[in-house]
Amino acid sequence: FGIHALLAVAVALSPVTATAQSENDVTGEDVYPPLWDLAPENLLDFPVKDNKIVINAWNYQDRLGVYKSLLNASAKYFGAFGPQNSGNILWGLPLQHGWQFRTGRLADHSGGTSCGYENGEFLCQSVRSWWSCMNYYLAVIPFLGAVEAGLFRQLPYEIEILPPEEQKDDFCYSVKDCWSRTPELMDDWKAFFEVNSFSSFKLDDALGLMWKAHTSSIAYALPIFRDRLKYLSNPEANFGEDWANGVDFIAATHFSTDLLTTNSFQIFLPQRMLVEGDVLPSISDFSPEQNNVLVSLRALHKGNKLTGGLLLKVWQKAMSTEAGRKIGRKLIESLAS
Repeated sequence: FGIHALLAVAVALSPVTATAQSENDVTGEDVYPPLWDLAPENLLDFPVKDNKIVINAWNYQDRLGVYKSLLNASAKYFGAFGPQNSGNILWGLPLQHGWQFRTGRLADHSGGTSCGYENGEFLCQSVRSWWSCMNYYLAVIPFLGAVEAGLFRQLPYEIEILPPEEQKDDFCYSVKDCWSRTPELMDDWKAFFEVNSFSSFKLDDALGLMWKAHTSSIAYALPIFRDRLKYLSNPEANFGEDWANGVDFIAATHFSTDLLTTNSFQIFLPQRMLVEGDVLPSISDFSPEQNNVLVSLRALHKGNKLTGGLLLKVWQKAMSTEAGRKIGRKLIESLAS
């Protein structure tokens, strides 16, 4: 049951199945996150106050600018993997964030404010949004880890991340603050960015370090923000937890998160939030593939819980060598084709 669900997810999410979105098709504005061109290009494009670069991580455009700065600063290390930085494996982070923004997942779902809504504060990211809070740990923590690793060389200013209006204790706001509160996460992200300080590196090794940090961030954030799930519909809350569980399985394969592959992956994700009354696998305005992915993620999560996490451990064991991961990817490709 569990392995079958796992393979179903892997096949459904495999870029091989994204025949409509081939390398030649992924062009134009749609390939980038919404408002990508308007985001700050580098850290010195952010406002400077009291000798500090000030970043409002609760504004979509600012958080997008953090990702853009990371991509631009690391571009020279990924030049061999695709033109115009398209082979950079950091693309998965802003593209996922863009999908969350486009589908309304970053807004205030408690009904308490207009944060994140077109008729209110459109670029606002709500601290009451489960997705927004989870993403903080996949944006600010990686960014500060990169600062600590020296990705931006010698910055003339310190970095200051502005806190949200409430629930301030759930987050950290500077390199020093995050080192004291989340040392393991900072260490994992710093380790990833340090691999890119070498003139050459194995892509599989870089992916391994990136996914280790990525899954650590999710695991750390999940219990902190469980209370935010109450603002979501039951189907959406279930999907959020299913998504978090599924990332662990995808990570074990060292799935490539470059521009093309991530875009191919994301066409199978739900293009709106799930609401009460959405019943799998028959959500009428979702494609069959999107319904299948949601069903498979649900089954995979249930299977992993029923086995007490054994299903994930077995999969990780199978994917623990480069040869195993290669076989796993070949198996997925053959099933998909």
